[in-house]
Amino acid sequence: MAKKKTAKKKVAKKKIAKKKATKKKAAKKKAVKKKAAKKKIAKKTSAKKTSVKKKVAKKAPAKKAKPKKASTKKAAAKKVTTSKSKSPRTATKDTVKLITGEASDVRANILARGKPSMKFPLRALANVKYSPRKGHFEMRGKSKERTLTVNTVKTFAQTLRMMSLSKSLIEEDDIASKREAYYVSKNWDDARFQEQPESDTVMEDLEALFRVNREQLGFIPEEKGGDIAGRLVVIDQDRDTGETLRIDCTKFGSGAYSIPISVEHLKFETNAKFILVIETSAMFQRLVKHNYWKTANCILVSMGGVPTRACRRFIRRLADNKKLPVYVFVDGDPYGFMNIYRTLKVGSGNAAHLNEYFCVPQASFLGVTPQDIRDYDLPTHPLTDTDVKRAKDAIKNDPFVQHHRPWQRALEQLIKMGVRAEQQSLAKHGLNYVIETYLPQKLAKSSQFLP
Repeated sequence: MAKKKTAKKKVAKKKIAKKKATKKKAAKKKAVKKKAAKKKIAKKTSAKKTSVKKKVAKKAPAKKAKPKKASTKKAAAKKVTTSKSKSPRTATKDTVKLITGEASDVRANILARGKPSMKFPLRALANVKYSPRKGHFEMRGKSKERTLTVNTVKTFAQTLRMMSLSKSLIEEDDIASKREAYYVSKNWDDARFQEQPESDTVMEDLEALFRVNREQLGFIPEEKGGDIAGRLVVIDQDRDTGETLRIDCTKFGSGAYSIPISVEHLKFETNAKFILVIETSAMFQRLVKHNYWKTANCILVSMGGVPTRACRRFIRRLADNKKLPVYVFVDGDPYGFMNIYRTLKVGSGNAAHLNEYFCVPQASFLGVTPQDIRDYDLPTHPLTDTDVKRAKDAIKNDPFVQHHRPWQRALEQLIKMGVRAEQQSLAKHGLNYVIETYLPQKLAKSSQFLP
């Protein structure tokens, strides 16, 4: 009997243990399932987040494409100055946007009781560097800030009035010469300019501020662009009818084709071998009189001194378009070397913000060189103190001269000789010596020209 009871107890214990094990197993399974479900949910949530992030990332560039006010000005400025194919009319519309944007910023600053200011690139040789790869002077990045204060209120007001005049000219499709702009200011009460150099400076500041040229602001220079003769057909348009005009530069008799203020729309046809750019009108007239362009199969360009922007742009476009070499013939003095030739080739420090378009990097220097003075036994004049200072300054400070050792040697040679010579001094050997001897001999050694 006792044995039966013990056996029953053992069976009962086993049943209880089995039940407990089954329950434990079931609980474990449940926990595993719960964990798996949680992982699944977490995975789905993560996938959703990732997909949302991807969508946001895809949309983000579209948001970035919406520029702020300040960057709109920069973008538009870049558009105006870098687009070669852009028509002047489109460019002027962009200029109006730039002017309006700048004026709105000034107004917003005043309403917020702040001190409005305008930031201008520093226009000086000290703020430029010479880029051998690009072939022209570039801005280094220094700038000056014009803040509205008691001391600057007049200049600030003059700048805003000049911006307003420019906007009106563009919107009315009109122009004003630099001299006319100066006289218009006489209606500006206390903001009027006392002398024209003051208004010219403000005009140039606006060019630099907006990265456009003065023609895009509606202002034109006083001087003419230069003269052309030789194997070239200029294709222009009649302003009234839009009809194509073919201007043959060989058909002007004893005269020449005058370079217009704006040259962007012009097209060219030529079979000339090179472009000969001449400093003085007198030398240009001699070469035209004797049809030198026929003999040498070239295009003659008269700069009439320091070349205007229109003249530089015309030569640049023609040389680029027709892949022509450009040879420059000026007086043998520091002014001819630095103020005329260097300005034509790489631009100036004062207009470094525009040099990319108003320079002729492919130009090389034919003469008159210091060595020419000796080789051709030319009549000379003593160098003035200004000449010597200009030459020494160029050797010491000009980035273009510092890059080219041949120019340093040429200037050093001129200083040592202590003399200068004009183009016309070649007439010592005969009025047409320049045509019959000097130019043919020089052109035969074009590879030896100064850079």
